[in-house]
Amino acid sequence: MGGLFGNDPLEALGAHGARRRNAKSRSDAPRTMRTSAPITIAQRVLVAVERGVDAYPEGLTYGVTPELAPLRAGQRVTVPLGRGDATTHGWVVRVLESAENTGISDTKLKAVHSVDDTVALPAQVMELARWMSAYYACPLGVALAGVLPAAVKKGVGRVDRTFVSLTQRGRDVIAQLQAAAQQRARRGKKDAAAAQPPRFSPAQKRLLEALIDRPADADAIESAELLAAATVATKSPLHSLATLGLLELTTRSHVEADWLEQAARLENRTPTPPALTPDQQRAVSAIGSTISGGFSQHLLFGVTGSGKTEVYLQLMQQCLDAGRTALLLVPEISLTPQTAGRVLDRFPNERVAILHSALTAAQRNQQWMLVAEGKARVVVGARSAVFAPIPDDQLGLVLVDEEHDQSYKQDQAPRYHGRDLAIRRAQIAACPIVLGSATPSLESWFNATERGTSVLHRLPTRAPGLTTPKVEIIDFSADVRRFRDRRVHLLGERLAESLARVVSEDGQAILLLNRRGYANWISCSARCGWMMRCEHCDAGMVCHEGPRARFVRCHHCLTEQRLPEKCPDCAASVTVFGLGTQRVEEELVRVHPALAVPGAVLRVDGDSMRGSRDLHDALGRFATGEVRVLVGTQMIAKGLDFPNVRLVGVVNADTAINLPDFRAAERTFQLVNQVAGRCGRGSSGGRAIVQTFQPDAAAIRLAAAHNFEGFAAQELAARKQFGLPPYRRMARVVVRHASETAARDEAKRVRDALDRLPECKGCEVRGPHACPITRVSDRFRMQVEMFAPDAAALQRLITAARNAGAFPGGELAAVDVDPVALL
Repeated sequence: MGGLFGNDPLEALGAHGARRRNAKSRSDAPRTMRTSAPITIAQRVLVAVERGVDAYPEGLTYGVTPELAPLRAGQRVTVPLGRGDATTHGWVVRVLESAENTGISDTKLKAVHSVDDTVALPAQVMELARWMSAYYACPLGVALAGVLPAAVKKGVGRVDRTFVSLTQRGRDVIAQLQAAAQQRARRGKKDAAAAQPPRFSPAQKRLLEALIDRPADADAIESAELLAAATVATKSPLHSLATLGLLELTTRSHVEADWLEQAARLENRTPTPPALTPDQQRAVSAIGSTISGGFSQHLLFGVTGSGKTEVYLQLMQQCLDAGRTALLLVPEISLTPQTAGRVLDRFPNERVAILHSALTAAQRNQQWMLVAEGKARVVVGARSAVFAPIPDDQLGLVLVDEEHDQSYKQDQAPRYHGRDLAIRRAQIAACPIVLGSATPSLESWFNATERGTSVLHRLPTRAPGLTTPKVEIIDFSADVRRFRDRRVHLLGERLAESLARVVSEDGQAILLLNRRGYANWISCSARCGWMMRCEHCDAGMVCHEGPRARFVRCHHCLTEQRLPEKCPDCAASVTVFGLGTQRVEEELVRVHPALAVPGAVLRVDGDSMRGSRDLHDALGRFATGEVRVLVGTQMIAKGLDFPNVRLVGVVNADTAINLPDFRAAERTFQLVNQVAGRCGRGSSGGRAIVQTFQPDAAAIRLAAAHNFEGFAAQELAARKQFGLPPYRRMARVVVRHASETAARDEAKRVRDALDRLPECKGCEVRGPHACPITRVSDRFRMQVEMFAPDAAALQRLITAARNAGAFPGGELAAVDVDPVALL
């Protein structure tokens, strides 16, 4: 934006604005703007407000005054909403043609207040948001609010810089100064007095003199740089010269943030691609041939260590060679410096935008703006990067790594699945999408092997130099009986001996236990029957080791208190039993003296890692060898590539297998198989030891054998028998209320409303019934489940239910389409 200094172009926009038209206008809701002067309407637009307004899916109609016109779809605006004309943010979703008859005169329209010219979403992102709103049963304004990062909304790091350039009048004055100087040199001071140019202060003269040698076509110079060159301390001389018309001051908006690209680069890397294996070459050739051929969907099924990332990088290069932009999505916890570094080093001449939670707010704004301006042709990010504002017609390839990962699903409105949104975005952009995993979700596997909507590419062997780890299953119930003391043992004899050997040989190890804390069972030592449970949830408390004393925490509502010393029922002592990552950390000290050295063991879980920066620092220490053993939850189960890891131990593989969720076996298989793949990436080979009380469980047995296809066949047969996804589509409505009776009654009302809809024919509705964890944060939870033969039938039912007002609004209910967790 430009203009004379002191006249901010944004001020000209002011609070002009436009009033709303409601598509289903009611006589009791005023539609006029409170103003004494008539408003001229130059344009009409549909605006989706960032509120939970679900009654008007196409948006509310507002007028646009000549001062703000023309607006276009994708711009963020403020509008008056409701009887009180509360100023509310919203998005222009469509510009109405002048011939469209809305049934409301200009005099009854509310007007748009203001527009943010620094933010505009591409048409393809707007279309994606519309689809997300319809598919995931979320108001369009809420969906759009989730598209834009908070840092961009607030303009964090955005500064206005002033740039200085000479006007023609200023050049004429400089010419006079130069001519006067030449006259003084030729005639002497007495004769030169009659040819003096306009008078300026010493500071003004120095400013003009600093601009003398700049070419006429030179770019404008930043004011701070000019002031420094002229040794002028204040901006007042600039202002006065601009007022005289000698200088033009231009204000430009810029996002200031430290650039992290160099910090993410890895040392000793080379951008030269390695030679591909025959399997990799076949995948690259087959997928690469579709880059310019419109939409296509591919599943890259490769065992851990097979080189899927190299396939991604070579496909990204082909996309860049075609003049398009590549988008790579990875799970948040897998977006490590290793992942980012490989991408950055492979494309040293490209600006790579990295979007994830470890960035500061200013950096998120900066990276988002780089993408929006088309300056970054490679975008790498976590789930929300699917909304990256890549300019229309520029997106050429979408890749989703670890597509099975549960973290791609958002647990609050809009409850979208990042993988499925990525597929839809590729469809809108008419470009190929690649879903990659060593343990694909059964939905993706079903689409590739039965439905035929995805092309399957296999990488069945590890890359050269990597060995497939040997996996050993230990029946922990037999191991426990060998211990003669009464102390709790989490590491069996075989795992402890193997770990001690690896440490003695200067190797490293990873131990997985997908349970935080110290112990998950707190009860009376006298066995009177008391067990400590959360006062606000139907769940037990978990004991944690604090810096000074033990405390207990609920992992659902996060309530904390000190660990009681005595049983409240019989006054006996309290005992803690069970397992957690803190207890494993404590036990490792007894395995080998080297592990007793401070810093040799590092715990990586949601308690010790407060953010991605902590995780990245921990992995950096592990990479240097400072840390010998990593103990953690699923945060360390994927995306790690450390050649010196010779042992992976699964402390307890049963933590999820018995949960009341039909995906429990699938998640157990994925977790065990993925973590076992963290070893065997160096010349010394690797071994994985899996401790379990259920050694014959199919998920554990087949994961140890690296037999995904066998597991998938068995699990899909069971899903088909019971009519579960992917053979049917599922949605879940969870009603929450402080009263159990009220929650059940409201859920019953939802069920009855669904049964009355014609669209319910051919679908199945179950419930209402209590959720497995019935009470969370003093709210009772009742659920109604919907099953449909396909996505279209499910969407017809959900759309009809929304139109009929079957779903409670606000915080009373949550609609979850394609849920990944049922607790």
